[in-house]
Amino acid sequence: MLAGLLLILASSTLMGEVKIVERGDWEPFFKEFSVEGTIVIADERNKEEKLSVCNIDRAKTRFSPASTFKIPHALFALEAGIIRDEFHVFSWDGVKRFHPPWNRDQNLRSSIRHSTVWLYEEFAKELGEKREREYLTQIDYGNATPTGKKPFWINGDLAVSAMEQISFLQKLYRNKLPFRIEHQRLVKDMMVVEAGNDFMIRAKTGWTGKLAWWVGWVETPTGAVFFAANIDTPNKNKDLAKREQLPRAILESIGAIPKK
Repeated sequence: MLAGLLLILASSTLMGEVKIVERGDWEPFFKEFSVEGTIVIADERNKEEKLSVCNIDRAKTRFSPASTFKIPHALFALEAGIIRDEFHVFSWDGVKRFHPPWNRDQNLRSSIRHSTVWLYEEFAKELGEKREREYLTQIDYGNATPTGKKPFWINGDLAVSAMEQISFLQKLYRNKLPFRIEHQRLVKDMMVVEAGNDFMIRAKTGWTGKLAWWVGWVETPTGAVFFAANIDTPNKNKDLAKREQLPRAILESIGAIPKK
């Protein structure tokens, strides 16, 4: 079953030079869901320094982060004092948008849960390109380029790879980003999407209309399991749910989350 695994060395993660395991045995999951994409998993339950990857070339390729960028963007806004705390309320501008949860006042939790684009556009205006670039460079996030068509994290020039997403998430998990620890802890609290007796998932979705992400980690009693997956969505909304369904199936297969 594991005969197709390929071992090589890389040096692109938080822990330095680690082993990359190409998981050819995960390709059937992509066929099952009829999608093209990649997934990177750093399973720290066994204390090994390795990345498990399906479609390594794509895993190294940078794409728009879409709304997965709300994780670092929230940190930027907190660090700059634009967000005071989790109770800070931002007034809706009254413009009706296609997603009903956006058409109301927002706080940090609701803005991450509902992926409220207009609020993060306001953060971008207040931060400005210079400060955005400085923060992006400090955290070594993709190409650190906050330019181009707005929003720059969806339609513009900012791009990050799945492997770079893993490195960023590992730093956040350990409070190792160059930001106040209380801000990192607050953003992590906002990322919780599911919890059981012996696991918790902290994650964020993203979608450009053509490409969809799901990134985050599973916390277990024996260690964290980090994941970053992106898929093409040629069928638009019909493909969108697969961004979570596919990585969940793989996480279930390795025992990181219970089977439903």
